[in-house]
Amino acid sequence: MIQFAIKFAIVFLLLAGCSLAPQKNSPVTVYDFGLQRPAEQSNPVPFTTSIFVAEIKAPVWLDNSAIQYRLAYHDPARSYAYASSRWAASPAKLLTLRIKDHLITRNGMISTHDGLKADYALYIELVEFTQVFDKPDNSLAIIRLRASLIERNSRLLLAQENFSSEQAAPSADAAGAVAAFISASDAVSDKLSQWLIPFLNQK
Repeated sequence: MIQFAIKFAIVFLLLAGCSLAPQKNSPVTVYDFGLQRPAEQSNPVPFTTSIFVAEIKAPVWLDNSAIQYRLAYHDPARSYAYASSRWAASPAKLLTLRIKDHLITRNGMISTHDGLKADYALYIELVEFTQVFDKPDNSLAIIRLRASLIERNSRLLLAQENFSSEQAAPSADAAGAVAAFISASDAVSDKLSQWLIPFLNQK
């Protein structure tokens, strides 16, 4: 009985030692949106007024650095995240920088900081930022957001609009998702820019 207890204790310690040993983790690949693409429009329309672009707000489930995806063909109500890949910052922060860069380089936006006097303020809510698989080898990067344009002096809501962009992923993995999200972010930035032009060129 004593020998059995000793053998059992030895086996237990060996198993515990294996479980407590440091595990080798796969390296994590970190992505951002890369460099802003040069404007394709030959004669961009510059803004004649200034605008403050606020940091984009996101729901709790998107307020992290995970690259999230859904399997629409299996369980569309469940979201997953790539284990060995992540964003350099939350999607909302990356998209804020992308939209600001787009408006500055293509429309000559003036005033991006809260401390500077601006004629208008742009507030954006991120609604969706997910890679959605309709088949195991086919997916779309989907971005949906809601934009509100405020006149700063009167604090009046001038306009509110929903925007979306869907881009096919070139591969069924995190790298494919990132490439599609970059294209989708550029497309939604361009739509937002075109929407703003009539309001910001009134003076």
